[in-house]
Amino acid sequence: METPIIQIRDLGKEFRTANGPVRALQDINLEVDAGEIFGIIGLSGAGKSTLVRCVNYLEVPTEGDVLFEGRSMASMTEKERRATRQSMGMIFQQFNLLAQRNVIRNVCFPLELIGVPKKEARERAMELLRTVGLEERALAYPAQLSGGQKQRVAIARALATNPKVLLCDEATSALDPDTTKQILELLKEINRAMGVTILVITHEMSVIEAICDRVAIIDQSRIAEVGAVSEIFVDPKSAIGRRLIMGEAAHQAEAFKQQRSIRIIFDGRESAEPVISNMVLACNAPVNIMYAATRDIQGKAMGQMVVQLPEDAASAERVIRYLRSVRIPYEEVGENEI
Repeated sequence: METPIIQIRDLGKEFRTANGPVRALQDINLEVDAGEIFGIIGLSGAGKSTLVRCVNYLEVPTEGDVLFEGRSMASMTEKERRATRQSMGMIFQQFNLLAQRNVIRNVCFPLELIGVPKKEARERAMELLRTVGLEERALAYPAQLSGGQKQRVAIARALATNPKVLLCDEATSALDPDTTKQILELLKEINRAMGVTILVITHEMSVIEAICDRVAIIDQSRIAEVGAVSEIFVDPKSAIGRRLIMGEAAHQAEAFKQQRSIRIIFDGRESAEPVISNMVLACNAPVNIMYAATRDIQGKAMGQMVVQLPEDAASAERVIRYLRSVRIPYEEVGENEI
């Protein structure tokens, strides 16, 4: 079995402040496989950004270790860590471009730092600008670019040293939805074409569902759960997972608890299949949708929906029998489970 490209073992991070120590991370254990797109999601202050900075040792963990391609970062000399960081490109929320340099010189910058000859660096930079669709903007300055263009330059710069991993820290948080979609598509293409492993840090579940293979949910400095994106969308195990996936809709269900309810589970049926409409027509029985947390993930419907059954017992049983007959997973839920 191939060794994961990143292994995080018993990692913790504590910061010393004027008001005493602050625990940012505790008992973090994760593995990221080569070639996958792995997401880490959590609310603000959960420890996401600290974790990604610990992965490349820009922040030195207080305890535990990070192994990159099986090598302990803790055991490396600082020179060895710098060399290892060349294999880990990083993309930031605010782009972090150098305002005094034009686009091509921004992309050349990491190559200059490691002594790549100027001509070779410019050729590599132009190649990467073609990859991200900005070849014609090579001589423009950051102030002349849109947010999406700035992030494309940042991606090209992060790829300059041929990294094996891209660390994306809230890389789309400053972008509008359309631009976010374009950047995520670009990252997917880079992953597919170059085989670069991508670690995505975000607070947006839409980013996870659009791009990631697996996801870890971090809450209050600890990992709450880890799994395939499709599995966690279908059946989140943790309270924070349910909150992130179901969002505010779960709170809106409070007014409907007085009636018998079921949770219908979407675990990979075709997204275009009108499950609820078919059920209502087949049973001649209306149902009240209390909330829905479903997503289209690569053409498949993933997630769950809670509906109130009809008050009439016979109609309710027709709905149950229908779900069984077409093999749609469901479960009855009590008031405290909604």
